[in-house]
Amino acid sequence: MNSGDYHYIWQASDWPDWHYDLAFLAGPLANVSHAQGLLLGRLADVGMALRNQASLAALTEDVIKTSAIEGERLDAESVRSSIARRLGIDIGALAPLDRHVEGVVEMVLDATARSNAALTKNRLFGWHAALFPTGYSGLFQIHVGAFRNDASGPMQVVSGPIGRQRVHFEAPPANQLAVGMARFIKWANTRTPDHPILKAGLGHLWFVTLHPFDDGNGRIARAIGDLLLARADGSPQRFYSLSAQIQRERRDYYNILERTQKGSLDVTPWLTWFLDNLAKAVSAAQHTLDAVLVKTRFWQRWATTPLNERQVKFLNRLLDGFESKLNSSKWAAIAKCSPDTALRDINDLLARGVLRKSAAGGRSTSYELNDL
Repeated sequence: MNSGDYHYIWQASDWPDWHYDLAFLAGPLANVSHAQGLLLGRLADVGMALRNQASLAALTEDVIKTSAIEGERLDAESVRSSIARRLGIDIGALAPLDRHVEGVVEMVLDATARSNAALTKNRLFGWHAALFPTGYSGLFQIHVGAFRNDASGPMQVVSGPIGRQRVHFEAPPANQLAVGMARFIKWANTRTPDHPILKAGLGHLWFVTLHPFDDGNGRIARAIGDLLLARADGSPQRFYSLSAQIQRERRDYYNILERTQKGSLDVTPWLTWFLDNLAKAVSAAQHTLDAVLVKTRFWQRWATTPLNERQVKFLNRLLDGFESKLNSSKWAAIAKCSPDTALRDINDLLARGVLRKSAAGGRSTSYELNDL
């Protein structure tokens, strides 16, 4: 059936009989394998402690970015503490528990650390309930831990102001979900002829097309993709974040999904996009590993220097990528201390050579880490 005979791919008579040009995808698949080989080669040369830190950094980025794709900002320190607590990784003082952060972390870790466990309807319901612990999405009460019922009308992805909204996608009716999800879950748990990495791309697309929940479908689709990628890698330990790469290409991500869902069941273009961005995600993990190594060398260098808790906390913030200029007022606000105390902390680090004044100009003096 031609795509002109229907509006969305789930309306095709042969849905969901995916097909793609494997010969065309051979090149992109080779690029992913090459990037993975380079990364795994470097990881083989570092100790378990550093691999754990690299995995912690990748998982932290994954949790933060999968939420950022949906326009939701999570506190990086809370996310990192939550993951470290669950994995038993020592990162010093832990941030207080955040119920919403905990839910996203639980889903991502369950998907990756338990990738070999069967994907089931109840497991998906558990992920959904973890994402919405209050039973609300913003101000709206939703069906949590259950498939949508379309009581308020068809499930649509829309944008634009009320009265002039554009419909990007309409999901299958709720009365088709029981059969559709059962078929998807069976496929996810069964060995198929698809290359394992391509299966991750197909699983991501298939789930987000079904759109079975009132909210959270994108995050759960990306978690399913991560689960299938972990199976493909043969390792529960993650060292790269596809969600971070998708967030960097967020507009293209939504555009390719919309084009694919309004196209044919030949999903070669979607899989090409998926593989290209997966290769970029794996390559970007090299920078994450660089940062872990820099942080380790930094603390080895200053291990014998007496520092207070505020100084250790803020130095770790800088090492993890503080996204603005550091000055005494920001130090005071984040460390919850007086401006005078903040300035004493900074001057002490300047005197020891840990910090230096930034060469960049501005209305107030800013500081940065000394040569690493």
